[in-house]
Amino acid sequence: MAVKWTGGHSSPVLCLNASKEGLLASGAEGGGLTAWGEDGTPLGHMRFQGADDVTSVLFSPSCPTKLYASHGETISVLDVRSLKDSLDHFHVNEEEINCLSLNQTENLLASADDSGAIKILDVENKKVVRSLKRHSNICSSVAFRPQRPQSLVSCGLDMQVMLWSLQKARPLWITNLQEDETEEMEGPQSPGQLLNPALAHSISVASCGNIFSCGAEDGKVRIFRVMGVKCEQELGFKGHTLGVSQVCFLPESYLLLTGGNDGKIMLWDANSEVEKKQKSPTKRTHRKKPKRGTCTKQGGNTDASVTDEEEHGNILPKLNIEHGEKVNWLLGTKIKGHQNILVADQTSCISVYPLNEF
Repeated sequence: MAVKWTGGHSSPVLCLNASKEGLLASGAEGGGLTAWGEDGTPLGHMRFQGADDVTSVLFSPSCPTKLYASHGETISVLDVRSLKDSLDHFHVNEEEINCLSLNQTENLLASADDSGAIKILDVENKKVVRSLKRHSNICSSVAFRPQRPQSLVSCGLDMQVMLWSLQKARPLWITNLQEDETEEMEGPQSPGQLLNPALAHSISVASCGNIFSCGAEDGKVRIFRVMGVKCEQELGFKGHTLGVSQVCFLPESYLLLTGGNDGKIMLWDANSEVEKKQKSPTKRTHRKKPKRGTCTKQGGNTDASVTDEEEHGNILPKLNIEHGEKVNWLLGTKIKGHQNILVADQTSCISVYPLNEF
C-alpha cells in the first residue's frame, strides 16, 4: 500500500522533484509550493502571487537548497530553507510554462510553454540565449540530455518529438507520432484504436543520454535511440488503456516508470526489451486482440503482477500498480537509501510506493 504525504497542499498536486540531499518539493494548482522532508513532513509552504498553477519544480544538483519553479509565464528561483520570497525570477515565456529542464553543467535552463516555444535561459547571465520555435501546438515536455549539455529533446500536443542542438535554432530531427503510427499499422486493428490521437505529454531521457522515452494520448509508450543527428524508434507498445501522462527513467538505469490517465503506474525494463527486439528475426509483429483476465494487485500493492502479454504487444511490465487516480507526475527517487516512486495525482496528497525489490 502507498504511504500518503498530507498537509502540504489543499488542491491537486501537479509536479514533484527531489534534491540530492533528500529534500523534496511539490507544486500544485492555485500557486501552492511545498518543501518536504524525507519522512513526509512539510518543512515549508508558500503561495505565489497571482495564484497561477505551479507546473514544474526543479532542484539544482550542485546547490541542493536552490529550487526553480514555474508558475504561469514566470520562473522563480527559491531557497527551500526559506520559502517566503523568491531569490530571483525570470519572465521570458509569453505563455504558461509546462516544463523546466536544467542541463548537466547547470548553466542553461530550458522552459517549454503553451505557445510551443522553448526558451533557453543562461542562468548566470540571466538572459535568453536561444528561442526554439518549431512546435505548432503546446510544448508539453522538454529534457536536456545527460552528458550532452548542448542537446535536448522535446514533445508536444502537435504529436511531434524533436531532437535539438543549441548550435542551431532549428531541430536536427523531427518525427510525427501519428504519421509514423499510420505507416506502421498492419493487420486488423482493435475497435477505437484510432480514436485517441498521439498527443505527446511527457518525455524522459535515460542517464546514458542516448535513450529516451515519450508517453502519448494514444496510450503508447515509445522508446527512441539517438543516433548522431537523428533518432530511431526502438520500441513502441500500448502501455496504458488511456493516455500516458508521465514517463520517467529511474536514475542510472533503463527502468522506465509510466503513469496514465487510467490510474495505473507501471515499471518497464526498456533495455531488455530493446535487446529482445534486436535479437528477434522479425521487426514487426501483428497486434493481437487483448485477452481478459489480467492478474493485477489491487489497492496500490507494489508486487509485480502478471499481465497478459498481448495487451502490451508481448512486452510485460515488471510492476503494475493500480493507483486509482489519474497521474499528474511521477518521480523515482531514493528516500533514506531506498528507491521509491512518488506520485502526484488529482488529490492534494502525494503517494509514496516502495521499490525495494528493484
